[in-house]
Amino acid sequence: MTTIGIPRSLIYWKKPQFWEVFFEEMGCKVVLSPKSNKEIVDMGVRVADPETCFSSKIFWGHLLWLEGKCDKIFVPRMKTDIKGLEYCPKFFGLPDIAKIIVKTPILSESFDQRKEPFEKTIQRLGRKIESDIYLIERAMNKGLVKEQELKKEREEKFARKMASKTKKILLVSHPYNLFDEYSNLQIEEKLRHLGAEPIFLDEVPLKGLTIGDKLGFEIPKFHWEFGEEMLEKIGLAIEYGLAGAIEISSFQCGCDAVIKEFVEKAFRTKKIPFLYLIIDEQTGEAGYQTRLEAFIDTLK
Repeated sequence: MTTIGIPRSLIYWKKPQFWEVFFEEMGCKVVLSPKSNKEIVDMGVRVADPETCFSSKIFWGHLLWLEGKCDKIFVPRMKTDIKGLEYCPKFFGLPDIAKIIVKTPILSESFDQRKEPFEKTIQRLGRKIESDIYLIERAMNKGLVKEQELKKEREEKFARKMASKTKKILLVSHPYNLFDEYSNLQIEEKLRHLGAEPIFLDEVPLKGLTIGDKLGFEIPKFHWEFGEEMLEKIGLAIEYGLAGAIEISSFQCGCDAVIKEFVEKAFRTKKIPFLYLIIDEQTGEAGYQTRLEAFIDTLK
């Protein structure tokens, strides 16, 4: 039985739980790296280029943790989504850099939906493990079902949060920042202790909104998938009566440096208080906590 290692970081959060189900249904044993911790982050920081964003440094730590614990480590090359919009440029080179950092063989495939459907790429990936096309398609469908279940759970969670009477704070960022509790210093828990209800951007259900419909200003045409997705969901979330919004950005994220101006403008236009936080390996919890407390105080 082939053992597949999956780093629980960065690109993992674009399709959480899909890959575990897919490989397990293919007859593989899956080893998922643990939640981010100081040891993993320190390992990633030691091997990363100083100019690399904090999220990428964390990814390298997860990759190194898997070294020697599996037969192959899965690192896909994510290029474009179903709309033909590009992922972060750093995603493109992950498999190549991974082959330099670790000795464990890297299992990869390029997902470029401008050129071919996701399903066709999955079939090519699956044939690297199993020749039975029926088994590959069944594994893919099981993964997609799990993905839909997770989406439904998030939407139900969103509805419950919206029904509460506490102040709603929208957390805006990439999923690999929002769902990594170590890197964002447990912001969800901290906000709850301060009497606020944190709403993750990924919990906001999309309803076919045309970008810019409810933001109050014209949005440029983005070629990054997360730029369009962020502003679409913000356009929906602001209709729910938010008390405030917080954007979390990894230090050295060039894409966020551009998107941030439009994210902030969206909230300022609607007169929703906005806080911008940058995280890296040097971020101090005390200063982080103070900024959150000061922000919440302004909402009273």
